[in-house]
Amino acid sequence: MRVLLMGAGGVGTAISRIAARRTFLTRVTVADYDLSRAEAAVTALGPSETRFDAVRADASDEAAVTALLSSGGYDVLLNATDPRFVMPLFRAALGAGTHYLDMAMSLSYPDPDRPYEQCGVRLGDAQFALADAWRAADRLALVGMGVEPGLSDVFARHAADELFDEIEELGVRDGANLTVDGYEFAPSFNIWTTIEECLNPPVVYEEGRGWFTTEPFSEPEVFDFPEGIGPVECVNVEHEEVLLMPRWLQARRVTFKYGLGEDFIGKLKTLHALGLDRTEPVTVPGPDGPVRVSPRDVVAACLPDPATLGDRMSGKTCAGTWVKGTKDGAPREVYLYHVVDNEWSMSEYGSQAVVWQTAVNPVVALELLATGVWKGSGVLGPEALPARPFLDLLTAYGSPWGMREQ
Repeated sequence: MRVLLMGAGGVGTAISRIAARRTFLTRVTVADYDLSRAEAAVTALGPSETRFDAVRADASDEAAVTALLSSGGYDVLLNATDPRFVMPLFRAALGAGTHYLDMAMSLSYPDPDRPYEQCGVRLGDAQFALADAWRAADRLALVGMGVEPGLSDVFARHAADELFDEIEELGVRDGANLTVDGYEFAPSFNIWTTIEECLNPPVVYEEGRGWFTTEPFSEPEVFDFPEGIGPVECVNVEHEEVLLMPRWLQARRVTFKYGLGEDFIGKLKTLHALGLDRTEPVTVPGPDGPVRVSPRDVVAACLPDPATLGDRMSGKTCAGTWVKGTKDGAPREVYLYHVVDNEWSMSEYGSQAVVWQTAVNPVVALELLATGVWKGSGVLGPEALPARPFLDLLTAYGSPWGMREQ
């Protein structure tokens, strides 16, 4: 399989390190707007790894990426950029006749009149609008195939296939006890994406009502996470699983709650109050005259790169899906989960836990596609494909998952 990996940030670099240990890949080109980042990701693999090369590419330039895909004879475009670039890369893959895989979906836009009651443009709407074109081309766009979304959706499909007869609620719950020495505020994932998902109106799905929105940080609950992480307060945030799972799975309710903590929520609320979460450029003075900058990009530039925090981090991160329903007429609740210890991911791969946990899942998915175990056409989420082969292969990668009866 020949892969064009777009993006050489923390997740893209971790993908290259995981993929280099697998034999199903024949060529991987790591592409980034900053060529030095792509070259660094490839160089870190060592001189004996000849399947990987680096190029400069602008993810916002759809025509250029289409030409790159066509000239290189790639089978798949793997998108490891932030959500702003989903649509140009998504269309480029379709135009070049390649398959496509991402870990975050096209952007949402709140309803202008009732943002905390009803959905406007939902996550992934722009991608699903092109589903017929992908089917007509007999190509697969596998969307939301990271950890959350991604593995969490695989867990939901596994629960529906093997663990439950009826599902009352699918509730993704994400928590961690990670700390970063030397920083008062240092998010462990891309701050642009973090702001997007935490400050947009959260989406909830209910049978008979469909998708609707609530206030940010609504419905707080304390969830007890496994493997020593312990209780963490979780709140509703906008996330792809709520938009994906109801398309293929039967459940009366679908939610996503993130363990943010009071301090983190407070800082996000302050950014919002000051308008620093905005993406629309504002005019500021510069040495050569006024310049236009996005406040959110300024915030990102002021914070440390999450990919560089691994040596300062300690603790574990947990992604999982809580499922409530019935089996054989009896009530049942389980939590399907995946935990990564930062000490392990740093020592084994040189990648901090959150980016490594995100990165391993698209590589597993690529291997299933390369071997024909997973197949399809159109725009599909992870829950549209059988879960057991994925979970078995994830364990074979040396990163087992777990299940706890609630």
